[in-house]
Amino acid sequence: MMNVKIAENDRQQQDAFQVRNTVFVEEQKVPPELEIDELENESIHFVGYQDNKPIAAGRLRFVDEYGKLERVCVLEEFRGHQFGKQIITEMEQVIKKKDYPKSKLNAQTHAEGFYESIGYHTISDQFIDAGISHVTMIKKI
Repeated sequence: MMNVKIAENDRQQQDAFQVRNTVFVEEQKVPPELEIDELENESIHFVGYQDNKPIAAGRLRFVDEYGKLERVCVLEEFRGHQFGKQIITEMEQVIKKKDYPKSKLNAQTHAEGFYESIGYHTISDQFIDAGISHVTMIKKI
């Protein structure tokens, strides 16, 4: 089981950035200047720990009528154990608490089936972001 925390200090935020850097910059070759952006300060950061090691991350922003899930990732060696689903569930709980009716995300197309399995449906054609094919998906909360 993973322990999900909302980052409340610099250490927890850096843990989230570390996981994101490993997955997006090192593994997927996203340019570092695109990974950490000007929206970090307006975001709620989530980090998942197993045995005090950061293994998953995501950030949440509120845009229009949506809670927008962004930068959701799990370290490669921890995938396939429902940790992605667990961190998304925690993010959706915050969306519910703030009375937003829907969540939205831009999913890498290889993960579209995963998001469909937890209730999201695709509302866009494919598009390229940071050199990677994505689709926009939403879910009623």
